[in-house]
Amino acid sequence: MKTGPIINQDSINQDKTIVVAISGASGSIYGVRLIKALIDSGCRVLIILSNAGQKVLAHEMGYDPKKSFLIFLEKQGVSLDGTMVPEIFFQDEIAAAPASGSFVHHGMVVVPCSMKTLSAVASGYGDNLITRSCDVSLKEKRCLVLVPRETPFGLIHLENMTRATRAGAVILPPNPSFYTFPATIEDLVDTVVARIMDHLGIVHDLGMRWGS
Repeated sequence: MKTGPIINQDSINQDKTIVVAISGASGSIYGVRLIKALIDSGCRVLIILSNAGQKVLAHEMGYDPKKSFLIFLEKQGVSLDGTMVPEIFFQDEIAAAPASGSFVHHGMVVVPCSMKTLSAVASGYGDNLITRSCDVSLKEKRCLVLVPRETPFGLIHLENMTRATRAGAVILPPNPSFYTFPATIEDLVDTVVARIMDHLGIVHDLGMRWGS
């Protein structure tokens, strides 16, 4: 059977910079798994943590806010070899690089995205580094993926998603797929992470594609 050429993900993705924000909604594992996948794929990653996001990380994944987030990532299986160490920012660092349109990146993801953050993005309310960075991504016509973690969605939530979509955002709810027969929670989560990576234009090998 013929096979395609071996793709070196690191060489393809090494020039890409991705911003990942984790806000205060359930589903912190989606953000952590995305960070791992991006780093494994050779991307430069900037991480923004909201105050509420840190609390959810502590509750759901055992993160200790008193310790370095990098130490936490290593415990989650993220390989930090010295060349792909992500930059960490917090929501009050409003003067950080992602808050400026002159800082060029190749996509931003808010995962999970709380309804509060969604509301701010939909209304252009850039009151912290996450929402300001989202606003900048939209005005600069850069890819912005919002992963809203709430159920059921109320009318206000849906209207905010519509407004964000009209402004250029991609609304990607964390709805995992099952046709690949995921065996672990991580496998299931990665079915969503793979879709996020696709929208970012990042080459990856997170599981089989339908029809492959």
